[in-house]
Parts: sequence; structure tokens; C-alpha cells
Amino acid sequence: MVLRTIRLALSACGASALVLLALCLGAQNLDERVSLNLGLGRSTELPTGFVVGIALVAGLFSGGMGAALVLSGGSDRGV
Repeated sequence: MVLRTIRLALSACGASALVLLALCLGAQNLDERVSLNLGLGRSTELPTGFVVGIALVAGLFSGGMGAALVLSGGSDRGV
């Protein structure tokens, strides 16, 4: 069960890293740039696709880690 949890966590990290690599390569020549309002200030101007892609990578990573944590928590309850 622990090996399964580790494998799920590593696959989530690996998939996130590959998507982030593809995102960084694809965002090199985008002309349309936006600045995000962060509350205390504004970010630098980033391509729109890069901002959306970072949100996708963050969701992929947090979803994979959440699934790994839920899977590891089920072994403590005897499930």
C-alpha cells in the first residue's frame, strides 16, 4: 500500500514536471501578455497561456498529491 502511494505521488510530480516543461517551451514566443493583480502589487507581464498553464500544473500537482494522501490515509483506518 505504501509503495502504491509513493508511486502515485511520483507519477503526479513527474506529470506536473513534464507539463511544466512543455508549457515553458511553448510560452517562449507569445506576444499577448497580461499582468496579474496580487493584492499587494502586480506581477510582471506574463503570456496569457503561461498563466493558464501554471494553473493547470498546480491543479495537476495538488490533485495527485491529494489522491496520494487520501490513499495513504485509508491504510490507517483499515480500508
